[in-house]
Amino acid sequence: MKAKLAAVVVCLFLVAFLAPAAAFCTTLEEKIGQMIMVGFRGTAVDDAPAVADDIEAGRIGGVVIFDYDVPTGQYGRNIISPEQVRRLTADLQARAPVPLFIAVDQEGGRVSRLKEACGFPFTPSQRALGRIDDTSMTRAAAGITADALIAAGININFAPVVDLDRNPMNPVIGGLERSFSADPAVVIRHARVMIGTYRRKGVISTLKHFPGHGSSDADSHEGFVDVTGLWSEEELIPFATLIQEGRADLVMTAHLFNETIDPVLPATLSRATIDSLLRGRLGYDGVVISDDLQMKALRDCYGFTETVERAVLAGVDILLFANNSVYDEEASRRAAAVIASLLERGVIDAGRIDRSFRRIMDLKSRVR
Repeated sequence: MKAKLAAVVVCLFLVAFLAPAAAFCTTLEEKIGQMIMVGFRGTAVDDAPAVADDIEAGRIGGVVIFDYDVPTGQYGRNIISPEQVRRLTADLQARAPVPLFIAVDQEGGRVSRLKEACGFPFTPSQRALGRIDDTSMTRAAAGITADALIAAGININFAPVVDLDRNPMNPVIGGLERSFSADPAVVIRHARVMIGTYRRKGVISTLKHFPGHGSSDADSHEGFVDVTGLWSEEELIPFATLIQEGRADLVMTAHLFNETIDPVLPATLSRATIDSLLRGRLGYDGVVISDDLQMKALRDCYGFTETVERAVLAGVDILLFANNSVYDEEASRRAAAVIASLLERGVIDAGRIDRSFRRIMDLKSRVR
């Protein structure tokens, strides 16, 4: 009798403490699904039945929400009010067999999907906070943002931006006031405070855009961007420091070409950038998420299949399809089919999927 009781206790211990989320994901399809995050149209679950079905079946591990739909030029894509967003996220989570990543770009200032006009609190841009250079103000702003996210059922913020504000002609970083500073020490100081505040509140943060977008003179949303003659090693300092301090929850890659790092491929598709530089040299073993794989920087140069294949081979853990440059309701299923094909053809082995799955499940264990 004692032996049977001991066996039951051991089993309960294993179920409770050894990666309980993994118990829900036993099939290859479900593991691949955890590697996929998508955007969708709709302010309620009934507006997006395909996404709801994929979440319920474990074919999607995360979603990203937006206020503005770029292809149609209309506001109200997913966000109308705090109450509506909370209902949407709760309904999505209710369908997920494993806690769902629900993400948003809420950097502050001009890059804020949760806007005052919809009833959300205002927070200043990262540039404004960096120029004031008072970490108590950054902590307060991060707390306001984190409280709004948690209340809305959002568990990932695609922030802070840790790019250095090195190019005054940069249209997508400096031009939108998204960087704290050109000085890595200022960026680190404020990013550290922001990340710490998010963590205390239960929000997962994202360091972006690796290996540094601040020196570019073009926007990768709009096409191919080469930073070879503009980028400097100093742009790695915020990433390296925050990773070494154990403050990196997620790292988002940039779709930038930099011949000094990889003479052939842009960062998101580059094993030299992700596997060798980020994981090898900087020692990062957390989740790598791509920037939107539908942005023109990739779409103009690579087909869908090649983009997915190269991202997986490079070491990306979560493939992001925002569906807000182009809208493809089948993107998640197409991506899953490509990944499954890589396994079937022996291009990758099951261990490659399991490594991403482990990292993702480790991070999801923090989702409340």
